[in-house]
Formats: sequence, structure tokens, C-alpha cells
Amino acid sequence: MSPTGRPEGEYRRAQPEGTPGSAPSRCEGLAAERAAEGPVTARDDALRIVFDFGGVLFDWQPLRAVRRFMPAHAAGEASARALVTRVFQGSDGDWAQFDRGVLEAQELVRRIAARTGLPQADLLALVEGIPPTLTPKADTVELLQRLSADGARLHFLSNMPAAYAAHLDRTHPELIGCFASGLYSSRSRLIKPEPAFFELASRRFGAPPDRLVLLDDIAANIDAAAALGWKALRFVDAAGVERALRERGWWPG
Repeated sequence: MSPTGRPEGEYRRAQPEGTPGSAPSRCEGLAAERAAEGPVTARDDALRIVFDFGGVLFDWQPLRAVRRFMPAHAAGEASARALVTRVFQGSDGDWAQFDRGVLEAQELVRRIAARTGLPQADLLALVEGIPPTLTPKADTVELLQRLSADGARLHFLSNMPAAYAAHLDRTHPELIGCFASGLYSSRSRLIKPEPAFFELASRRFGAPPDRLVLLDDIAANIDAAAALGWKALRFVDAAGVERALRERGWWPG
């Protein structure tokens, strides 16, 4: 357990009406409007919509990142794509352990440099330069707000290094406040597509797998969730996801 009494790794919205002295988010404002209309008893079988962050709610483009922060090593299309593969690897590589919260940035840089021969200074520029590039995707923000307005139960499940998660919490409270709760990989010490991360999410979000809908841009995560009984949609753009949610009858209301 954390010092706050919450299970370790979990974000849970504590003040839906907004933090005193600050303007409430659009989602928080909608929640307050619904509360003013009187108590609503949600169905126990209500679907929970679970958002991924990087590539879904926040812009995440590794190819653009290496071109921006390591230009000397990503001069052409082929070299840039090869660099992405060398640096980020897959779900069992060094970066995945950074996502898991078991590697600090300096150790990550040291390991990648030892493995690839890339200069540590260039790698550190990449690692430290990424957080400000994780900007909200406007179309997904609008989707999030429409779901909130229609009474959706919203949660998040994100592979996110500790420093990046702290950056998002600090710089985008109006978006984080849209979610009833959520899990970051670095605080849970689990990552997608590991089944244990989805199983933890099901417990923390208070719903069985068949009442959870994952929105994620990574095929392996979609497949892993579906194998455990989740509903899941591969995210390409917000319009396509909204259309699919409505067509499948998964939109709230």
C-alpha cells in the first residue's frame, strides 16, 4: 500500500469537483453538472472504457523523437527506423524495463549505449527530451469529453516510465481528472501485454474482463486483452474508435 492508503501504482480521482483554487477540467465540470441533477445509480454491469495514453490520448511518435533528439544517427528514413528498433526494442528490452519502473534513466542510457555503441549524451538527450513531446491529441480529448458527458466510466492503463507519468500528472491534471482511476506500469511494476497487468486492472477498476473495453494502438496489447476476455479496439484515430464503440453498442447510455 502507498502512504495515502491506496494500492501501490493506482491513480484514483479523489476530488471530482476539482482541486480547491483551480479551475475544474471539462470532464470534472460535466461530473459536477450530473451530480447536481440528483444521484444516479450505475448498473453493476456498466462497461468501463479503458484508455491507453501514449499513441492514444497523448501523441507518441518514436520515429519523430529519434529524428529530433538524435539527428546525427537518424539522417535517412532507413537509419531512423533502424534506430527506433535498436533503442526501444520490444516488450522484453531495456526500454520495457524503464516502462516497468525498475530502471532509472541513467541506467537505461548506460545499458542502451553498451548494447548499441551509441553515445550516452545523445541517448540521454532523447530520454530526457521525450516528456514535453507527449502532448494531448485533440481528437481523442474530444472523444474523452463526449464519453464523460454521456456518463461513461473512464479508466486508463498505460505503459509509462515513472518520470513521464509524473510529467503527465503535473502538466495535464485537467485530462487525468477525467478518469475515475488508472494504472501506470512504472508504479505497478507490470507492463502490457503481460496478463498480470490486465488482471490487476480488472480488480482495481472493479469490473470483470467482459465489462472492460480497452482502447490501445498496439496490436499485441489488444490481442492480450482479448485473450483474457476483455473487449478491445485497436486505436487508429478517435473517429474510428467512436464509430466502433457505437456500432458495437459499447457507447454509454
